[in-house]
Amino acid sequence: MSTLSVSSNARRGFFALGLATAVATLAGCYVVPIDPRTGQPAPLPSGAPVVAPALPISFPARLYPANPLASGYGVINATVTNDLHGRGSFNASINGESFVGEATRKAGSSREGLASGAGNRGGYLSCQYTMNSATLGTGSCRLNNGAVFTMHVGN
Repeated sequence: MSTLSVSSNARRGFFALGLATAVATLAGCYVVPIDPRTGQPAPLPSGAPVVAPALPISFPARLYPANPLASGYGVINATVTNDLHGRGSFNASINGESFVGEATRKAGSSREGLASGAGNRGGYLSCQYTMNSATLGTGSCRLNNGAVFTMHVGN
């Protein structure tokens, strides 16, 4: 009479192979709610909300000269991107210098915020704003040389 002996390593290997087979078999499955009355897939409730991920939105901003120093630059066109989570970014070009910055809402406020941008030639732009809606607002910006602009955000 011979005795078949299986080592513990072989048993672990067989177990791992069985587990991998079970996982691979179920990998393409998903859960579908079943109506217990009919045994068929349950329809979604008619008023069930469909939630799409919030995507950032971009809109224009215009900076209008508000003092004699700013009048030499004329109207500045900028782009603001709102990430819909209380933060955003903006881009502007003033006299050939590109400014890139970040905008955040003030603590405890859903409407008021601050924005700061750094220029590629060493300049900086600081803004304060108030949003009237998610895409419309007003504010003011000051360039590092003292030029002041009135800012209008949105269409």
